[in-house]
Amino acid sequence: MAGVKVVGWAAVVLVVVALTMGLSGAQVHHVVGGDPGWDSSSDVPSWSSGKTFRVGDKIWFTYSAAQGSLAELGSREEYEACDLSNPIRLFTDGLDVISLEAEEVRYFASSSTEHCKNGLKLHVDVQPQQNYSGIGILQETSSEEHEPLAQKATLAAGPTSPSGSAQLSPSPVLFVFGLLGILMIRF
Repeated sequence: MAGVKVVGWAAVVLVVVALTMGLSGAQVHHVVGGDPGWDSSSDVPSWSSGKTFRVGDKIWFTYSAAQGSLAELGSREEYEACDLSNPIRLFTDGLDVISLEAEEVRYFASSSTEHCKNGLKLHVDVQPQQNYSGIGILQETSSEEHEPLAQKATLAAGPTSPSGSAQLSPSPVLFVFGLLGILMIRF
């Protein structure tokens, strides 16, 4: 009898988790600059054009720490003028992950004024979180839009290239099969 109660509570927990997942937005990881990353050879303005950044997304900056660092600037004026004299924050690790936690505009620039003036800078206009519901576990997105291109029903091993963006979404199909499996075990 105790085993039946445990299975019953497990089913309730699974339902609550699935409902919670269905109400939350998907998280997209953007690798800034695509394959070359945050580098003077990458075309960051072209990479970022057409991208939609949303609350909950993460942006990844990959760069050689020996060649400089990354500065977050406080205003559009500082960004446009590549004024690096008063950054909000300096990133120096060579692999920096920044969570986009609020609807706002954020400005990033190379700590090298020369690289900044040559286009190694990024402004991020963070949009409201968008709710997704999908059949797949992993949805690949195009670099131009935040809309699903393909849906896969299996877990992905990971990105094959850092230039893409991926978002995770709950799978109602897998949830239903899991729930059916629990019910079959119970009876």
